[in-house]
Amino acid sequence: MNLTQLKPLMRIALPLMAGNLVQTLYNLTDAFFLGKLGKAELSAPTIAFPIIFFLILFGIGLSMAGTTLIAQSHGKGSRERVDFYLGQSTTILLVTAVLIALVGIFLSGPLLMLLQTPANVFDFTRDYMLIVFAGLPFMFGFIVMQSAMQGIGRTVVPLVIQVITVALNIGLDPLFIYGIGIFPSWGVQGAATATVIARAIGSFLAFYILLQGRYGMQLKLQNMRPKLQSVRLFLKIGLPSSFGQAVSALGFTVLQGLVNSFGTAVIAAFGVGNRLIGMFNMPAMGISRATTSLVGQRLGAKDPEGARQVVIISICVIQAFLLPAMTLTFFFGSSFIRFFVDDPQTMHYGAQLFRVVAPSVVLFGFFHATVGAFQGAGDTKPVMYLNIARLWALRLPVAYGLAYVVGIGPGSIWWAMFVSNMVTAVIGLYYFHTDRWLNALDPDDV
Repeated sequence: MNLTQLKPLMRIALPLMAGNLVQTLYNLTDAFFLGKLGKAELSAPTIAFPIIFFLILFGIGLSMAGTTLIAQSHGKGSRERVDFYLGQSTTILLVTAVLIALVGIFLSGPLLMLLQTPANVFDFTRDYMLIVFAGLPFMFGFIVMQSAMQGIGRTVVPLVIQVITVALNIGLDPLFIYGIGIFPSWGVQGAATATVIARAIGSFLAFYILLQGRYGMQLKLQNMRPKLQSVRLFLKIGLPSSFGQAVSALGFTVLQGLVNSFGTAVIAAFGVGNRLIGMFNMPAMGISRATTSLVGQRLGAKDPEGARQVVIISICVIQAFLLPAMTLTFFFGSSFIRFFVDDPQTMHYGAQLFRVVAPSVVLFGFFHATVGAFQGAGDTKPVMYLNIARLWALRLPVAYGLAYVVGIGPGSIWWAMFVSNMVTAVIGLYYFHTDRWLNALDPDDV
């Protein structure tokens, strides 16, 4: 195994991992300050987030297409094409942000009614969503920069902007929520306003840096005029990934319904267990995104063997993070649960969850690496199919079948997670070994 790609992989991945932790802090800020007002106010962002995230997924998919195209252009040494795809990405993502904002504004009320949002939190949640969606076009500048910088392997600059944005949000939240000094007391609306202002400032900083052209790319007006061929490439790469993630997100919502049917102890164990698994997966997610960058660069340089080596190293590094963590949860799962909820029944179900699911999470680490490879190559249809199949063809049928036909209770959920993770990872590895993904894009056409 050639380890020459290890250093550049970690140089890209470490800031991405740190960014994931910063984003987690960002998500907790509103909850912390709104929790002081009451349960109804605290519930607003909790209810709103899945809806907002579901719609934003379509923009995120297109931004990853920008990462792929910029990475391949950077790999073949064409600064001109890097700048071109930066301009194209900016226009496409800003138009997408406006469309998402309009859909969100018009559908906020109907969607909340469809989800049977309780009357005491309905107005709070709708107001929160309307403000966030109205400010969305001003917030997408950072996504443009983050995806573009990731393509050329510069991930420290976006991390610095993320830290600034989170610090701003932490500072603005109490001012706008509680009405300190000259600031109005806006409650939930204040939390949304603080979020929009902080992220808009982050976007302003991002565009300023991109216009300066100091970090290996420059945003130029002539490159922002959309070209039909590049728009097609963005849609070809970005839409399958977006659609797969969106449909998968709906599947998780349906699964939550089954979890809820087993009572509060199972709900708590499932919630804490998933959050812990998500936390332990953060390094894998960062390494996956770094893999996208390096695979794109290697394929742009017409070095398929180098691209394969990147993925193999990525798998090894991911396992170095996942194996110790999942081994600890396998043997001491109840202790991890106790840290959050000191309830014997919840600890019992949590220990069951980890004993069944932990081995599959280790194998699913292989899938994270292969997804990064497919994304970097621009071959996102397999990612779409596997994301959809993981929830709708595997996890949900197995969970409901074991619960209502076999009748094994909450264990049905844990075994469904095990089966869906294992089968998806094996299929992803098989497709990786076919090498078909290497030929998804012709570097000469990028």
